[in-house]
Amino acid sequence: MAKNNDTIVTNRQAQRDYFLLESFESGIELKGSEIKSIRKRQANLKDGFAKVERGEIFLYNLHITPYEFARRDEVDPKRARKLLLRKKEIRYLADRVSNKGLTLIPLRLYFKKGLAKIEIVLAQGKKSYDKREAIKRKEAKLEIDRALRRKT
Repeated sequence: MAKNNDTIVTNRQAQRDYFLLESFESGIELKGSEIKSIRKRQANLKDGFAKVERGEIFLYNLHITPYEFARRDEVDPKRARKLLLRKKEIRYLADRVSNKGLTLIPLRLYFKKGLAKIEIVLAQGKKSYDKREAIKRKEAKLEIDRALRRKT
């Protein structure tokens, strides 16, 4: 059974491709068979993104493998899923996304008190030179850590 804050899946690619600015916790509207698949850790956030439409936020490209014992015709694995946020948060995110040129990226899917939650992040895309710079900094930090470990 799921514990409090039991992380199901994370989007590791998001930290490499985006500058992560602000995070928000959101509920997610799911069908019964989808929650069973999530409990079996059969979800993928890799290409996911969120969009504001008609005053609501929808999550796209969250792939949830169909539950093997459910009816086959019930749910599309990549369907758009509504995110459950407060109106004030939705208006804030809609404003930031439209005015600042930011995007909404799902960072992790987890359980909190038995409910499926998703952490979405306001993010700004990195350019290729930003990615190279981040890789250089990461390698330099690893080398410094290795040198310090050898001296002790």
